[in-house]
Amino acid sequence: MDLINNIRQLFTGKPGTSAEMARMAQFAKSRQGIKLTAQLMQQTDSLTKKDIATWRQAWQMAIGIDNPKRGVLYDIYTDCLVDLHLTGCIGQRKGKTLQKEFCLIGKDGKENEQATALLKKEWFFDFMDLALDSRFWGHSLIQLGDIVTDADGLRFNGVELVPRKHVCPEFGVILREASDDPKDGISYKEGDFANWCIEVGKPRDLGLLLKCAPACISKKNMLAFWDMFGEIFGAPMRVARTNTQDEKERSRIEKSLDNMGAAFWALFPEGTDIEIKESSRGDAYNVYDKRVDRCNSELSKGTLMQTMTIDSGSSLSQSETHLEIFEDVIAADARLIACIVNDKLLPLMAMHGFPVKGLSFEWDNAATFSPAEQRELERVLLEYYEIDPQYFIDKYKVQITGVRKAKTQPDAFFG
Repeated sequence: MDLINNIRQLFTGKPGTSAEMARMAQFAKSRQGIKLTAQLMQQTDSLTKKDIATWRQAWQMAIGIDNPKRGVLYDIYTDCLVDLHLTGCIGQRKGKTLQKEFCLIGKDGKENEQATALLKKEWFFDFMDLALDSRFWGHSLIQLGDIVTDADGLRFNGVELVPRKHVCPEFGVILREASDDPKDGISYKEGDFANWCIEVGKPRDLGLLLKCAPACISKKNMLAFWDMFGEIFGAPMRVARTNTQDEKERSRIEKSLDNMGAAFWALFPEGTDIEIKESSRGDAYNVYDKRVDRCNSELSKGTLMQTMTIDSGSSLSQSETHLEIFEDVIAADARLIACIVNDKLLPLMAMHGFPVKGLSFEWDNAATFSPAEQRELERVLLEYYEIDPQYFIDKYKVQITGVRKAKTQPDAFFG
C-alpha cells in the first residue's frame, strides 16, 4: 500500500485517501502497472433536462482554448443516445463495418492466417467498436488490457474506453477529476501509458453528435408536447360542480373523481365556466408528427448522409442512389479502421511480442460481394484461367472427382 500511495503522490502531488488507494491497489495487480482509469475520480453522469441553450453553452465550454471542458456536452450526447432513431442510424452504420471480413497480409501479398487469427477475438471487435464511436463522440482514448495466452497465441484480455470527461485531448492529458486544470493532468503520450493507449480522432473533434443534438432535443420536446395534447384532448375531461364549503364533502367528491379513471378532472364552485380551446391553425398530426419526421430525416442525413437505407423510399432509382452514398460512408469508416490498426495498433502489438511485425491489415472486399457478383467473378476466372478444384471444394463443400466430358446432344427420336 505504501507503493501505491507513493505512485499516487508522484502523479498528483497529494497523498491518497484510503478509498483512492484501495482502487489503485486493485489496478496495480495488472501486468501493465497502474492503469489510466485508476487515476480518475469518476462521478455519476448528469441526467437533467437539456435544451438548446444548454447545448450552446456546453459547446462554448468544450471549445475553450485555455481550459476546455466537455463534461456537460457529453451529458447531452448521452441524453441524445436515448433517441431510438439515432440509435438505429448509428447501429446501421457501425454494423456494416463490423461485419466486414479482414486479414493480415505479409510483404509477399499473401494472408498470414495465424496472425489473422490473433485479431479474430472479442477484444479486437470491441476495439473496432470503440474506434467507430469516435465518428459520433469525437476524440476517443482506448486503453488495451493485459496480455494473456490462449490456444491461438497471445491476446489482450480486453479493451476499455478511458472516460471521456477525464480526457483533455487538446493537452494530451487525463484529469484526476473532470474539473481539474489541464496543466495538472497526467500525460498519456509519454512513459508507460503511451505503450498501452491508442488515440482515435483529432484532438478538437467533437463528433457528429454535436450536430445531432439540436434535432434530438427538439424531437424530445415535440413528443412531450404531443403527449400533453393527448392528455387534454385525447380523453374526456370530467367536471364536477358543487356549492358545498365543507372540506370533508369536497374531499369525498375529489376522491370519487380520482377513482373514476385515468382521465383528468376538476372540481369547481357552482357557476364556474370552463372552456378549453384547441388551436385552429392545424391538427396535431401535422404540428407534431411532421416535426418528428423532420427531426428523424435530419438525424439520418447527419449520421448516414442519406435517408432511404433506414427510412422508406419512393422509388428504386432513388434508393440505389442513396445506397451508393451509404456505401461511400462505410468505405470511409473502413479506411479509418485500417489506418488506426496499421499505424497504431499493430506497432504496439509488435512491441509487446505479438508476431505481427511486417504485416498489414486489409479488408477482404471479396467477402462483401453478393452471390450474383461472386458467381459472375468465378465464371470470368474459369473462362480465362485454370482454377484449382480445391477452391470450389472448400467453398461449396462438394466433392469434385474430375473434369466432366463435353456434353453431347442426344440423337433425335422420331416415333
